Amino acid sequence: MSLRPSPRPTAHPLRYSYGTNGLTDLRLDDALSLLADLGYDGVGLTLDHMHLDPLAPDLAARTHKLARRLDELGLGVTLETGARYVLDPRRKHGPSLLDPDPAQRARRADLLVRAVQIATDLGAHAVHCFSGILPKDTAGEVDTGAGTEGDAVAAEDVAWKRLAETLTPVLDAATAAGIPLAVEPEPGHLLATLDDFHRLRTDLGSPDALGLTLDIGHCQCLEPLSPADCVRAAAPWLRHVQIEDMRRGVHEHLPFGDGEIDFPPVLEALAAVGYQGLVSVELPRHSHAGPQLAQQSLPFLRHAAAVSTPPDADRPPNPGEGPTDSDGRTP
Repeated sequence: MSLRPSPRPTAHPLRYSYGTNGLTDLRLDDALSLLADLGYDGVGLTLDHMHLDPLAPDLAARTHKLARRLDELGLGVTLETGARYVLDPRRKHGPSLLDPDPAQRARRADLLVRAVQIATDLGAHAVHCFSGILPKDTAGEVDTGAGTEGDAVAAEDVAWKRLAETLTPVLDAATAAGIPLAVEPEPGHLLATLDDFHRLRTDLGSPDALGLTLDIGHCQCLEPLSPADCVRAAAPWLRHVQIEDMRRGVHEHLPFGDGEIDFPPVLEALAAVGYQGLVSVELPRHSHAGPQLAQQSLPFLRHAAAVSTPPDADRPPNPGEGPTDSDGRTP
């Protein structure tokens, strides 16, 4: 594929951010300053102990201070709630919305309600969340007499019911705040695919506050549609986008160019459907190289977006501009 560099990065309508879960070795203010200096439009802010701890004292004051700082830097924000150990120091992502213990499920719901309030105070455009994996002991609560397969189906039905019930107060809070709750299909979780999102949406009666987080890498990993077609299919419910490279069948977030995704059609689709939120780079296992990857990722995305946009015929060429041998992936 022959690419042309973007003459004006701001000409493309998409807005890019970088997730703080990929910058965990930096203090939050240092991470925000870095992203602003690099030219990002926003930040995907994961609520966690090393950045904005949602459970520590003086949350309102800390949130207010952060809101001022984001405004000073001109950064938009999406609230992410995928911190690994924010609620339980011994269980990754625990407790989840599917926990067998109602009190533990309520802890996760309370965190999401708190995230909605933080999002309101920060002026965030969405709150992200995911379902969690099907607990191993769920099947033990169900005995249909139908054998292993029947019990597995019944256990899933129990889990889907839990998910809908536990999210209901969160959606009530999101509705009152006017902040979309953007559920992410996550490989290996109960809600893993776009079809699963639609099951939840139907179970809940299609509330306006329920939206979708679309992870472009996850589309490459396991959806039957191409990532660009996933964007088009998801457009009516799309409230947040995460982006990284990935390979088919392997759930590993990769820097751009290390996977298999063809990005120009994806960015073209996002622009074509009129997506207005942030497109957030999601590299949670690369904090050791976070500043370098943040520096590399934005030019890559702008370059790939320029390929998907017809060149301006009336614009004189920039010095040195012309086709390259790049295929749109990071060198």
